[in-house]
Amino acid sequence: MPDNALEGGAGAASLTPVPAVAPVPSAPSRQAGARAGLALAALGSIAFSGKAIIVKLAYRYGVDAVTLIMYRMLFALPLFVALAWWAGRGKAALTRRDLGVCIGLGFSGYYLASYLDFAGLQYTSAGLERLILYLNPTLVLLLGVVLHGQRPRPAQFAALALSYAGVALVFGHELDFAGRHALLGAGLVFGSALSYAVYLAFSGAEVRRLGALRLTGWASSIACAFCIAQFLLLRPLAAALVAPQVLWLSLLNATLCTVAPVLMVMMAIERVGATITAQTGAIGPVVTILMGVVLLGEPFNGWIAAGTACVIGGVGLLARARR
Repeated sequence: MPDNALEGGAGAASLTPVPAVAPVPSAPSRQAGARAGLALAALGSIAFSGKAIIVKLAYRYGVDAVTLIMYRMLFALPLFVALAWWAGRGKAALTRRDLGVCIGLGFSGYYLASYLDFAGLQYTSAGLERLILYLNPTLVLLLGVVLHGQRPRPAQFAALALSYAGVALVFGHELDFAGRHALLGAGLVFGSALSYAVYLAFSGAEVRRLGALRLTGWASSIACAFCIAQFLLLRPLAAALVAPQVLWLSLLNATLCTVAPVLMVMMAIERVGATITAQTGAIGPVVTILMGVVLLGEPFNGWIAAGTACVIGGVGLLARARR
């Protein structure tokens, strides 16, 4: 699934029962909780960042996007089902409306966004993919303008301009590195970011009503079913015979880069809040670019560094403008 899951995570705190008279934590315990929250946020962002690297490595073994995402979701499905069950303990069963909402959000936010992301990574670098996905908050803002007639403030316009100028800088270099396929790859990844932004724009009320972990568990489980069904419809069963390295990379992707970071980000939000967790996520694009250089041999120069700084700075400016 795409990796900007922070905005839907504030409801995670509602999963913890609150006593009638909550004890006031001591200063050392608050500091320890804050340090733990920052560490969880950083580790979650780093783990999310590894997804693109693992996908690019798996493509070296001749597997296609449909098969690769099927294996990722197949390995993740039992974990997401367990998450949905655990988060729903002691709560009323989902209504027909709830299931319809989970199906719609799972299709847009996790199935379609994940498939477009995987397909785009066949044609573009891991670094550019991460920067485009990091534009999610700007797309949510633009959807608010289109759907609800919201009027951005000047600071928000400046943030948008800075963010997209940064992507343009990196994309210009990508054309030299990957050729005309870079346009197709960037378009697919941007479609992934837009699909996930639609999920974010429509999931806020459902997160507050069902809880972040429960909604994530159900929507992700449904997305897993979509990905498996897609493979069965589009590929013969013989296509499931892949190199053992693809299976191991898919298992690593499903656990370390999908389920684990979701839980770490949720726990970070409980400890330090959604804003600080999102700000800590700014290390994600940097980590992805560095891993791409070291593990994949992707290029790095001053233009890429400047573009990355613009995107991170623009998204940070947008967050401050919202507050």
